[in-house]
Amino acid sequence: MGSKPVVEVRRSRRRRRTVSAYRDGERVVVLIPDRFSRAEESEWVDRMLARLAARHAGAAHSDEELAARARRLADRYLAEYALSPASVRWVSNQRSRWGSCTPEDGTIRISERLRAMPEWVLDYVLLHELVHLIVPTHGSYFWALVGRYPKSERARGYLEGISAAATG
Repeated sequence: MGSKPVVEVRRSRRRRRTVSAYRDGERVVVLIPDRFSRAEESEWVDRMLARLAARHAGAAHSDEELAARARRLADRYLAEYALSPASVRWVSNQRSRWGSCTPEDGTIRISERLRAMPEWVLDYVLLHELVHLIVPTHGSYFWALVGRYPKSERARGYLEGISAAATG
């Protein structure tokens, strides 16, 4: 992570006990219950920064590692299609999408925002984009293939929560 990131703390009256954090560009957003004292806030911010740093250290850092991860997922969940994407790479210019795929040329792009998220969420997005190499639209067959990933519903909910928190 280099220098200490800019941290934005968001308090929520609905949040009771849970604390979560994610990267949003150069910022780290930490979501905490409204009732936390300043000392608890400080303690949890430090704890969540440490967790993000540890998670980041274990994530796929290079495009090559990301492509290898995509190949493993394709082999495990979509083996009968013998998928071979032309490229799978991290991109920094996706602010409203988690990933994108161009089936015509076999390229997959994954938002760098996913680097700070749990690996099972990254795997879901990778598999989602891999399925687009088979089915370009979001129809029932598409979702049936994505549903082969056991944590697909959980990951969708996680990403929807992040998106909702980011919009206010």
